[in-house]
Amino acid sequence: MFDGPVEDRLAIRERIEAYSDAVFRKDADAWIANWREDGVWRLPGIDVAGKAQIKAAWVGAMAGFAVAGFFATPGAIEVRGDRANVRVYTQEVLIDHAGSVRRIIGAYDDELVKTAGVWLFASRAYTVLHDQT
Repeated sequence: MFDGPVEDRLAIRERIEAYSDAVFRKDADAWIANWREDGVWRLPGIDVAGKAQIKAAWVGAMAGFAVAGFFATPGAIEVRGDRANVRVYTQEVLIDHAGSVRRIIGAYDDELVKTAGVWLFASRAYTVLHDQT
């Protein structure tokens, strides 16, 4: 479902796209700029809380890849005032430094909060739907 002011839904889409672009460029500063200070990143088997810890976890994960492709498509955006619930489907193509390729299809269940006119991720909960090495 897509519901709420179109301007907010567009800004949220642009946040998702900025996140994806930062992954492709392996730009840790641009990537973490998409998060709130008190954000929570829920990955299979681990929750990472706080912007500094989230960035450190991401930098560590990205160090294993020569190339990281991250394609994101919103499946739902529901805006309620200054909060939004969003579902994002992802396709990842990860190539390690030895040239091995891993393809992952996943989904994020997200909460974004609008603060001072800017939408940022408050939480992202990731589910792996398919993993192919």
